[in-house]
Amino acid sequence: MKQVAEGVWQLNGFPPHAINVYLVGEVLIDAGTRQAGRRILRQLKGRDVTAHAITHAHPDHQGSSKEVCETLGIPFWVGEDDVDAAERPELIAERQPDHPVAQFFARTLSGPGRRVDRSLREGDEVAGFTVLDTPGHSAGHVAFWRESDRVLIAGDVLGSQHFLTGIRGMHEPPPYLSADPERNREAARRLAALEPALTLFGHGPPLRDTKKLVDFVSRLPR
Repeated sequence: MKQVAEGVWQLNGFPPHAINVYLVGEVLIDAGTRQAGRRILRQLKGRDVTAHAITHAHPDHQGSSKEVCETLGIPFWVGEDDVDAAERPELIAERQPDHPVAQFFARTLSGPGRRVDRSLREGDEVAGFTVLDTPGHSAGHVAFWRESDRVLIAGDVLGSQHFLTGIRGMHEPPPYLSADPERNREAARRLAALEPALTLFGHGPPLRDTKKLVDFVSRLPR
């Protein structure tokens, strides 16, 4: 894994940056697909990990959550409006748009459900980051913001590469992967207003160009 900010590491994935997982202090943020558990646990070996949180309950973020939590004996933290989907992954498919790509991902990448130990709400603290409610891509999507050095973990509100093709550049999630694209744009505008110095995405490499993020969001349809 690679350190990207003070106390923040990005785990290695394949292909690189396709589906990101982060270790923030002693909290693992997101857990990839259900096929990623062994790779994640191998990289965490020898490190103190005391909790696991997800930005949202989608197949490529909760896939290995149960495996990680049960192997390490740690609690599972989820945005309050995604708790039911994290515990009952069949709801993920129901809440995704009725599109072949979304339904395929739900069937092939989702992991088993796991009891949620803590519901995350606006203003909660996680490893020195503040929880921000950013619904749209999913009902209970959350982001994590550290004001002291303006580091943002944005989840899938935006990506620095295309969510499917992997082509680099700023992108919003395809509409067929978001529960409510208009609300997701509202969340993107909220995050851009923070003017983060470093933005970490669910998909794509870290972005240290604040202007690029702000300019992209300013051009999103209203």
